[in-house]
Amino acid sequence: MITVSGPALQLATTATKNSLNEILSRLAAKDHTLWGPEAQGEAAVRLNWIDLPTSSRALLPELDALTAWARSKQISTIVLAGMGGSSLAPEVIAKSYNKNLTVLDTTDPDQINAAIPSDLAHSLVVVGSKSGSTIETASHKAFFTKIFHDAGLNPAEHFVIVTDPGSPLDKSARADGLRVINADPSVGGRYSALSAFGLVPAALIGVDVSILIDDAAAAAETFVKPDSVAVQVAATIFDKGEQNVAFFDAGSDLPGISDWIEQLVAESTGKNQTGRLPIAIESENAEIAGAALKIGFQAGTRADLTVLGTLGEQFILWEWVTALLSYSLAVDPFNQPNVTEAKERTGALLSTWNDGKVPRLKASFEDDLLAVYSTSTEKSLSGQLHDFFAHSCHYVAIMAYLARGIDNQAPLIRELVARKSGKGTTFGWGPRFLHSTGQFHKGGQHNGAFLQITGENEIDLVIPHQNFSFHTLLMAQALGDGQALSDRSFPLMRIHLKKREAGLNALLAELKQI
Repeated sequence: MITVSGPALQLATTATKNSLNEILSRLAAKDHTLWGPEAQGEAAVRLNWIDLPTSSRALLPELDALTAWARSKQISTIVLAGMGGSSLAPEVIAKSYNKNLTVLDTTDPDQINAAIPSDLAHSLVVVGSKSGSTIETASHKAFFTKIFHDAGLNPAEHFVIVTDPGSPLDKSARADGLRVINADPSVGGRYSALSAFGLVPAALIGVDVSILIDDAAAAAETFVKPDSVAVQVAATIFDKGEQNVAFFDAGSDLPGISDWIEQLVAESTGKNQTGRLPIAIESENAEIAGAALKIGFQAGTRADLTVLGTLGEQFILWEWVTALLSYSLAVDPFNQPNVTEAKERTGALLSTWNDGKVPRLKASFEDDLLAVYSTSTEKSLSGQLHDFFAHSCHYVAIMAYLARGIDNQAPLIRELVARKSGKGTTFGWGPRFLHSTGQFHKGGQHNGAFLQITGENEIDLVIPHQNFSFHTLLMAQALGDGQALSDRSFPLMRIHLKKREAGLNALLAELKQI
């Protein structure tokens, strides 16, 4: 049974809990009017996540057949191409069950190259996308299609597509003879952990997904009771009144759950210049900086709130918590207008770079290892950083458009910046954070400062049928989001690593000294 404990529970007021208690039955009945008139249209087609703990049982025979086919083909490597909710939940499942899953949620060519299986004949690529129009996932699909063709393999035997019925991807995949499993179109991506988006890759790597949905179903039955765990957690996060909420899962049975919650809460609540900003920290003792509610997932930790439960219970709990918290905040928990904005700016830049190359920009400071782009006139890296940290802000966002699993020193920047700035500090891998905290950056409270880290790649990869490469796409995503931030007059600095490893080490050394 899922439980919550901790000293912060006393922060939840009776008024807030009563307000949420009053809507529990309406939420369970999928009342799309809960979040106000402006949210009704989106909510009307996004509430079937409530039913997933029971409705997803219908998927089990299809998943059994799929995994039996994969075994017959001696599939040993699963690559998941997806962004946001389509990849974060499966990654948590894989880590929690100690299963191998290569998650491809990037446009960095070095990371993509590292994800290419050595044994293509016994590999399967799962493409998860509601529409199939997400530029990252569409590019991944085109890239791997060519790889399989070049290896003399039939892509139809090496792809599984998870998408909404009738989507462009659904139609094209079926026309190409690919295996397709349809997800419920009335479930949004970040609420899709217990749908086909989460369960298909989980089943393929050998997880008994019936346990996940059974645990979620049992937990969900308790959430409609007054002062349930869902009410207590949502009310505490709301009544704490603090924008920043820190999560840590190190040492728990749920490694990676903080990253999944980060996307769910940030993208759902960060709009109308309000919301809650999740900060995933490395351990219970890691520097957060600034005021924040601290939430952990293991007994015996020094957390303000400790939430204990199985993975299936946690998935459905945090979806309920987010919906309830959004009600208290008076925001639409299902739209993501500024995620769309970032996509549009990326496309606009790519359309103007006719030669498929990134234009050369004038740096405010440059040496052999890195180049800095900012409004500062200082002629040293330390001076540039000093001016950046002098800006008034409530939080600092580190946005690393680098290769996860390769540029492994990059996350160290978060704690160094937190100590230097004294402000709550987030770290996100680009472009995946654009589908997560990227919504909050532009739609939530306008009080952030933003540090982008970009870099040259060891290699570059061609995207079939496009006039730009993966490196160019990655840079367009970074520069497009930078435009969106600078247009709002937010403090912004971009540090471009001309030499990846050496430049990153130089930056870390400077941050340790200032």
